[in-house]
Amino acid sequence: MDSSIEANAGTLDVISDAICPWCWIGKRNLDAALGMLAEDGLHFKVRFRPFQLNPEMPAEGVDRREYRSAKFGSLEKSQELDRRVADAGRIGGLEFRHDLMERTPNTLEAHRLIRLAGADGLQREVAEAIFQAYFQAGSDIGDTATLASLGAAAGMSTESLAAFSAGKAGRHEVLAEDEGYRQAGISGVPSFVLDRHLLFSGAMPPENIADGLRRAVAILRERAKEGAEA
Repeated sequence: MDSSIEANAGTLDVISDAICPWCWIGKRNLDAALGMLAEDGLHFKVRFRPFQLNPEMPAEGVDRREYRSAKFGSLEKSQELDRRVADAGRIGGLEFRHDLMERTPNTLEAHRLIRLAGADGLQREVAEAIFQAYFQAGSDIGDTATLASLGAAAGMSTESLAAFSAGKAGRHEVLAEDEGYRQAGISGVPSFVLDRHLLFSGAMPPENIADGLRRAVAILRERAKEGAEA
């Protein structure tokens, strides 16, 4: 299901960050869950929303090994966490190449590209391209030229890419949404919000995501029915 398809089960906002490995795993699991739900006749409008895990990251990013060694106390601890992520990703058919990842980037520009891809109905495709570029190719997804190439390859329009390359389009909105989610109490990603109702956070298996969305749709529809009858 493409995110541009008109929803009949609600709007699903996926709050994530481009450098969050669990967000890539969660996105792939969501893709599988949406396929299951489509068989039930449930289709959602899916939107990717920004959350910066490292909002104070320098625009040029930092050396990944040094940054994670400092953040987690040692290089060995950082590598152990990478192994856990790789093991979890392998279950879902994803290969993480941490050996190729040299920098931890600032993700503001990646979020801008994903936001602008919404005008073309390509947020899911562009988010996937960014995840693959970072986690499998070790690309610097803080670099605007790299991001523009990813957007073009994903099919973004000339107009959307020109707006991105101009450097300001979507920036204010991304920063405002990021801050809004923090004020709302969201501290972990991926988080899934259906029609403004926070459902759950974390990279759950596809079956669990599908079950959670089925229950949420049933509850929201029942509430709407009760409200109409009141």
